[in-house]
Amino acid sequence: MRFSVLASGSGGNACYIETDQTRLLIDVGLSCSECVKRLSSLGVNPGSVEGLLITHEHVDHIRGAGALARHLRIPVYINHATLRRGMRRLGNLSQPVIIQTGQPLMVKDLLLETFTKCHDAADPMGVVITWQGVRLGVITDLGRSTPVVEARLKGCHGLVMEFNHDERMLEEGPYPLELKRRIRGPDGHLSNDQAKDLLMALSHKDLSLVVPAHLSETNNLPETALKTSLSALSNSMTRVMLSTQGVPTPLVELG
Repeated sequence: MRFSVLASGSGGNACYIETDQTRLLIDVGLSCSECVKRLSSLGVNPGSVEGLLITHEHVDHIRGAGALARHLRIPVYINHATLRRGMRRLGNLSQPVIIQTGQPLMVKDLLLETFTKCHDAADPMGVVITWQGVRLGVITDLGRSTPVVEARLKGCHGLVMEFNHDERMLEEGPYPLELKRRIRGPDGHLSNDQAKDLLMALSHKDLSLVVPAHLSETNNLPETALKTSLSALSNSMTRVMLSTQGVPTPLVELG
């Protein structure tokens, strides 16, 4: 299983996963043309993508999702509440596949296990993607960890997880008070220290890669997120690779 975080941040989020049999996107918060461009930059033929999973309806996760799905004529896996809330932005979907949060889904050789998470959206989901026993967890846009989140992410070999903000930078930064309260609230975004606590609970000897994601360009520093994530790991062999808003991560292999 190979994957790339095509983009991560408040400007747009998207993640690409492939095996020899299946090619899948999680969220398309970029424009359709930008997503196609970034896939092509990795050597991926955009026309080979076979499906799209939507985690929640915020615009930085669905901006280009409807247009891309229509362009590629691919199914969109989405729960009912997210579809209802995001319909205006998504537009008409020719192949919507309604899923229920918490129920597993097979897309060819990929097992997608969704689970509920705390975020201020209609029915937001985290997801673990499994291929031949190799597990990749994707959990951004998370206000707080819960026993469900920790239980579902246990044993993952790769993690794409939120390190959104430095608490002091957010407090002293330029955002209005109401937005600061939303970000640090229980349905907002994880701080570096909160993400560290979660990563400490998830770290194990077979965790090979962690991708800190959804870093705030205003309220965080890449070097701070990197240092904090490294300090949480119990295995010195676990690799950490930062994701960014502007360019995709390299296509990396798990398993």
